[in-house]
Amino acid sequence: MFGVPVDAWYIWLGLSLASVALFGVGAALPTAPPPAAADAADTIDRVAGTSAPVTAEHPLDAREIRVEPNELGLRNDAGTTHATFAFGPVTPVGGARALTAILRGAPPSSRYSSAAAFCDAAARARDRPSRWRAADGPLIVRYVVWEGCHVTLVG
Repeated sequence: MFGVPVDAWYIWLGLSLASVALFGVGAALPTAPPPAAADAADTIDRVAGTSAPVTAEHPLDAREIRVEPNELGLRNDAGTTHATFAFGPVTPVGGARALTAILRGAPPSSRYSSAAAFCDAAARARDRPSRWRAADGPLIVRYVVWEGCHVTLVG
């Protein structure tokens, strides 16, 4: 006799609203984990820390990527993660066609007239402001040495 009457309309309304709210919270939770920026940064560090020219690829579970000279950012629907490099600075290959070709395997001498021109192009690429780009494939990292010019390209 001292309990709340179960047939009261306000109890049913409150339970209905609580159920809808609980369903909304459950539906809003991400279905995948945030991307693993630390794993990708480890791949970059392994390449940048070598003394011989080498190329590596790392699969990405991100929708977008931002490469800066000392930091990597990855983002997808579940969130954004960042990681810093132990060996840097690296050269982000954004829209520079010549650097993109070298990243994909072309020798630097096929795109630049001298090692100094190659080093200058890499320095300009590091100085450009970074922006988020679509991650439409694996992360590619290449360490290039040409006549005393040492560059780690990331794209």
